[in-house]
Amino acid sequence: MRENLKDILSNLKTDIDQETLLLYLQDKLSEEKKHEVEKKLIDSEFDGDALEGLQQFSDKKHINHVVEMLNRDLRKKVEKKRQRRQKLVLKDQPWIYIAMLILLLLIVISYLIIHRMMQHP
Repeated sequence: MRENLKDILSNLKTDIDQETLLLYLQDKLSEEKKHEVEKKLIDSEFDGDALEGLQQFSDKKHINHVVEMLNRDLRKKVEKKRQRRQKLVLKDQPWIYIAMLILLLLIVISYLIIHRMMQHP
């Protein structure tokens, strides 16, 4: 899985990068840039809701820290799910195929022997 898909803010489907969005939230952009960011975010309901939620933080300077924590937690959960999924996958073990083939051959041979014995009493 690509690393940038695991980042909370980089998963937004806009042309705005994470740094620009964080600068917007911290009021460190010019009015022209702010307007440009708002114009891009207005088209997506999800992105607008995400921005609105991030704007509710009282201390804007700690948003970077919160985003990093969210990304770290998301990576941990994704990694844990990936490891669990890998445990459930059966490993390719050739001895299982050989054992199945031998068992199948024994069944067929047994059937043929029993069938011939029944025909020739």
